[in-house]
Amino acid sequence: QVQLKESGGGSVQTGGSLRLSCVASGYTVSRYSMGWFRQAPGKEREGVATEADDGSGWYADSVKGRFTISKDNAKNTLYLQMNDLKPDDTAMYYCATHCRYRKYDGGMRFCSDFRYWGQGTQVTVSS
Repeated sequence: QVQLKESGGGSVQTGGSLRLSCVASGYTVSRYSMGWFRQAPGKEREGVATEADDGSGWYADSVKGRFTISKDNAKNTLYLQMNDLKPDDTAMYYCATHCRYRKYDGGMRFCSDFRYWGQGTQVTVSS
């Protein structure tokens, strides 16, 4: 069955960096769109970065220029490189796969909801 396991979260100070990993099993990542989402306490889950249909990445405005989504097909792993972290980035981060719904925004078509989700990894940024 499809399983996703995130890792790489932790506690950093403002301006620091982290790289999140999401190891997938039960399917081949190269065949499916994947994405990263986050949820802070008391807030709704929001998309952070997802693979767009044209091979590029869609990013939330709040993380553009700071976060980068990438995938290593040989390792069946999705990554999220996070630089210049801010306290507002504090949240539980989840990876997801198998697109359920696509949307078109800003000239880009990408998946905005997925069928399978990991358990999450906590990121805490202190000022």
